[in-house]
Amino acid sequence: MTAKDILQPGKTAAGFGPRRTVDAEMPLIEVLPRLLESPVRELGVKEGETWLGVVDSDSLLEGLGRMIAARDDCSVITVECRPEDYSASQLAHAVEDSDAHLVDLLSTPSDDGRLRVTLRVRHCDPSAAVHSLERYDYKVVEAYGGNSEIRDAEVAMERILSLQTMLNV
Repeated sequence: MTAKDILQPGKTAAGFGPRRTVDAEMPLIEVLPRLLESPVRELGVKEGETWLGVVDSDSLLEGLGRMIAARDDCSVITVECRPEDYSASQLAHAVEDSDAHLVDLLSTPSDDGRLRVTLRVRHCDPSAAVHSLERYDYKVVEAYGGNSEIRDAEVAMERILSLQTMLNV
């Protein structure tokens, strides 16, 4: 997704003046820091010398939201590692070792100099992927399933069956 894909509806480049501009084909991941640096939180979008319109915080947020579509069949897992131990391919391999698929990956620095990586995994129950990531020496700091109601019912059923077994019922 690029800057021209998220132009603010209704806003035109007419009278845009000396504000900062970005190229229409600039990826959103590069538009974001420029928008945050802009004193008016708006950027002009140009294709060559042609003004196309304006990108503002709302249109950028909407564009990013479309890139990260909500999914009910996914879990979210957050791991931490040292920057020198980070490997996107190794993280993907660890997830795939648990018969799940890596949907999204976002890495950010943490306060203590480590790298915090948030993974979206296509599987409602993150436990198998968590165990696999731990086998690869990643520190899992958070994990939750996409459809907690189903998981809660499964856990409740497992507990009832275990209790019945213990009581010999």
